[in-house]
Amino acid sequence: MNQLPVKSSIKSAVKLSSIFISIALLATPAVANGDDKDNIQQSRALAKNLFVNLKGALVAAMKEGGPAAAIAACNQQAQPITNALSSRRTGVSIKRTSLRLRNEKNAPDAWEIKVLEQFESRAAAGESLATMEHHEVVSSGEEKSFRYMKAIPAGKKCMVCHGEFITKNVLSSIRALYPLEQAIGFKPGDLRGAFSVTRKLD
Repeated sequence: MNQLPVKSSIKSAVKLSSIFISIALLATPAVANGDDKDNIQQSRALAKNLFVNLKGALVAAMKEGGPAAAIAACNQQAQPITNALSSRRTGVSIKRTSLRLRNEKNAPDAWEIKVLEQFESRAAAGESLATMEHHEVVSSGEEKSFRYMKAIPAGKKCMVCHGEFITKNVLSSIRALYPLEQAIGFKPGDLRGAFSVTRKLD
């Protein structure tokens, strides 16, 4: 595949991602020590912002250079976009995670593994992944955190890079950037992973 569109798409993704990050940071409300309802609403908003940011960067890259460009853009932009939506000042962090990882930096911790396994069980029982979420206050020693997870269902468009039937060129591009690749073989509607928000409580 011609590499010029890939390089061009990455540049476009960088510009677009910067715009989305600025919008998201302005739109995300400051988290306060309120009740669960406040924390849930703000966690939902943060997860939605991250979804919009990542989708925008990937769509732009895909339009310019196809799957290879989208994979490259994801590799270079997904982590910076995610990190930009976390705040040390407010003690809020967000990430994407999964039981089947593409990027080892997104590995789930013990609590996230438990929730992801619960999501799988809930989905198997017939609950919709589109609205599936979980939240609770978690204690670790003297520290308490409000933790929230929102399920990410695998969509039809995700199948190009995460499905059961991936072209050899796309698979080669994935494995070149992600040697520990595990995030393939999904079907539309499967649990792809989840957004995970952690907010430290005073």
